[in-house]
Amino acid sequence: MPTSIRLAPETEQRLDFLAAQTGRTKAYYLRKLVEQGLEDLEDYYLAAEVLERVRAGREEVHAAAQVRKDLGLDD
Repeated sequence: MPTSIRLAPETEQRLDFLAAQTGRTKAYYLRKLVEQGLEDLEDYYLAAEVLERVRAGREEVHAAAQVRKDLGLDD
């Protein structure tokens, strides 16, 4: 899916420099940034949702010591 974005001139210069120095395309680095950034955003926002459910008492919480005991990891 083609998408366009506007970059600050300094950011575009950095991207140009990186691409030139490594022989990779700017598109390669933009794809990498989006993929990694999306993973980070998913981690953050999904964790925030779970935390909200925990604080509201809608999410079950287990103590680490009890989980280890239940799984037989303390033996």
